[in-house]
Amino acid sequence: MNDEAKRKQLRKYKAFATGLFVLMAIIFIVTTILQKSNNSHWIGYVQAFAEAAMVGALADWFAVTALFRHPLGLPIPHTNLIENSKQRLGDNLGSFVVGNFLSPQNIRPYIQKLKVSNFVGEWLGKEKSQEILIKNLSDIVLDILNKLDDSTVSQFISKKVSEMTDDIKLNKVVGNGIGYILEKNDHQRIITNLSKQIKEYIIENDAMIQERVKKGSYSFIPSFVDTKIADKIADGLSDFFKEIEENPEHEVRGLITQKIHEFSVDLKEDPKWDEEFKTIKNGLLKNDKLDEYSNDIWVSIKKTLMKELQEENSALKNYLTKNLNEFAQNLKTDENLQNKIDHWVRVTAYKYILKNTHQFGNLISTTVGNWQGKELSEKLELEVGKDLQFIRVNGTLVGGLVGLIIYTITHFFI
Repeated sequence: MNDEAKRKQLRKYKAFATGLFVLMAIIFIVTTILQKSNNSHWIGYVQAFAEAAMVGALADWFAVTALFRHPLGLPIPHTNLIENSKQRLGDNLGSFVVGNFLSPQNIRPYIQKLKVSNFVGEWLGKEKSQEILIKNLSDIVLDILNKLDDSTVSQFISKKVSEMTDDIKLNKVVGNGIGYILEKNDHQRIITNLSKQIKEYIIENDAMIQERVKKGSYSFIPSFVDTKIADKIADGLSDFFKEIEENPEHEVRGLITQKIHEFSVDLKEDPKWDEEFKTIKNGLLKNDKLDEYSNDIWVSIKKTLMKELQEENSALKNYLTKNLNEFAQNLKTDENLQNKIDHWVRVTAYKYILKNTHQFGNLISTTVGNWQGKELSEKLELEVGKDLQFIRVNGTLVGGLVGLIIYTITHFFI
């Protein structure tokens, strides 16, 4: 029921209670006039009833009115109680709500019934919900990206990179990397490919080898002899590298592996390599260069993110949709995940409510205290005024009955 309907109802019951008082007043006046010309006993009884009823009606009208305002506008002490005591009422109401509704024993049964995982799973599983969630997240991230100061972000990246690289031993990183390649035997593919490339280079450049042999040969040696020698050299070299390429157990492979291993150990243990890599690192990561790298990195990341967030079917959005579907399905089927999430929600809600119960009390107290006194009186009168009018009605009737009883006793027993 809205406030206007409540006002109409209150006016109706006020009119009823006041009308009953007016009726008693009319009866009293009429019986008083009749009593002057008529000695009938019943007139005295009716007059006594009406007189006492008026007294009861006025007394209860005063009591009810004194709660919400000064009767007849007169500043009589201990009237307009609600307006004068609104802060105390707010404090007491806040304490009452906190003490009786937000106590641990009252909250716990409701908290234990909380089960949000199924609801969240059902909601996330809907295509429309996913679109809304992704769109809102995209808008939020885009807004953040647009508001970020690029120079500040790039300086932050530059600072963090500088801090991280200060403690990094690049020689050990490279040495460990080479060791990892050796451990996985991945260097064999490099040897195989390199041997193949050298073999093919020798075959394709046979004429150059012949030219080199002739150039270094003596003038008295016939040309065809130099050609034969060059062919032998080219064939021997190409066959040698072909053997390395095709034979995984070739001794040259073992020698290369050993040398690479020795180099990786040397990188990690020899101080000269530490200094060498520091020099390289300092050259590559000078402040101006690092700032430039950081700016380029941030601009690239920002551009990519904004493009992905603005496109309808971008790879990022498709990835998010895929993961939301998987998460929603897990929420609906994985009991262990459901229990974990529901337990976390219950514990968090329970702790938060108990931690902030005083805030609820303060909210009620402050809200009531900040209301204008007249406004508070009107609000409360709208809520309970109808029932209070029945106090006036009952006061009228009970007062009349008491007056009638007293009148009867005094005429029959005194």
